[in-house]
Amino acid sequence: MIRLFAIATLSIMDHNSRLQRTQAAIEQLRLDALLVSHLPNIRYLCGFTGSAGVLLITARDKALLTDGRYTEQAKQEVKAAKVKIVKKSALAAAAEWLQRHPRLARIGIESSHLTVAERDSLAKAIGRGTKIIATAQVIESLRVVKDAEEISAIREACRLGVDLFRTVTSRMRPKITESQLAGELELSARQAGAEQMAFSTIIAGGQRSALPHGRASSAPIPAEGFVVCDFGVILAGYCSDMTRTVHLGRPQNEANSAYQAVKEAQQAALDAVKPGTTFGAVDHAARKLLYNRGLGKFFTHSTGHGLGLEIHEAPKIAAAQKEVLRPGMVITIEPGVYLPGKWGVRIEDTVAVTETGCEILTPCPKDLLTL
Repeated sequence: MIRLFAIATLSIMDHNSRLQRTQAAIEQLRLDALLVSHLPNIRYLCGFTGSAGVLLITARDKALLTDGRYTEQAKQEVKAAKVKIVKKSALAAAAEWLQRHPRLARIGIESSHLTVAERDSLAKAIGRGTKIIATAQVIESLRVVKDAEEISAIREACRLGVDLFRTVTSRMRPKITESQLAGELELSARQAGAEQMAFSTIIAGGQRSALPHGRASSAPIPAEGFVVCDFGVILAGYCSDMTRTVHLGRPQNEANSAYQAVKEAQQAALDAVKPGTTFGAVDHAARKLLYNRGLGKFFTHSTGHGLGLEIHEAPKIAAAQKEVLRPGMVITIEPGVYLPGKWGVRIEDTVAVTETGCEILTPCPKDLLTL
């Protein structure tokens, strides 16, 4: 029996504080305004969840520009910024607004989220007296450390994920297809209150378990072999992510040894998670153990990533990354080994960095489960 998870609203989020920190960042970058176009960043700053809009921020103004489809929605969701309903594209309306304010001479744009065509169109509409400045990761650098409300939302999403794993293992059997099993999992997620899945569900059995991103297919679950189950949900806008690998039938010694090595590598990385540790050092902890077991060359991806409003966001837990962990960061720890043509194993938890270490937000058993 899966628990029903209520979808909390984001009204408790401190959007005023986030916008103030953004204004401070704008001042530090010597910008007169910042045009925020990436929808997750807009949601983070003002709570708007629509699919079209831009947020204009200056030292004095904070305005969300969106179209008439979102008149009532924006009124309900956005409290920390003015809402302007426009009859043309939000970007075109933003350009007109900036044109009417010629003293705003240096306009920052999110260079990772605005196309070349959009940038050129904006520049043409604003005119020559204004300089467009490409910025990177301004809002993402604020999002990388979660506040208590965000961690609470992620924790709830992760709790739902743990419940769903119990559901999927209870329904896993030979000959059911990966897609059918994924469909049952996703239906249970919706019934329990999830807004949607955080990404395409991975159910990969037998030889397909050696595909790190083996999305659920029409292949049947094998009578014997590993099955990698990697999935996440979105609850109150925030993502969860977890992976467990189970085995149908009795595993041979080689498979059992590989599973235990991945489990120990994941624990080594978890033990390394604490404030002040570099992202690269966490990756190294997992990778070193697998190399010592002769499996290092089969670990073909990074050890983890940040998550929150997006399933993949900063930071990246990978080799040679010099930045350090800070309390409030939420990351995944997910080492794996993949032997082409044979099988694969991955174990993943979502964790929150605390003052002394980390809190595992996906508390689900990791001893090898045989079905």
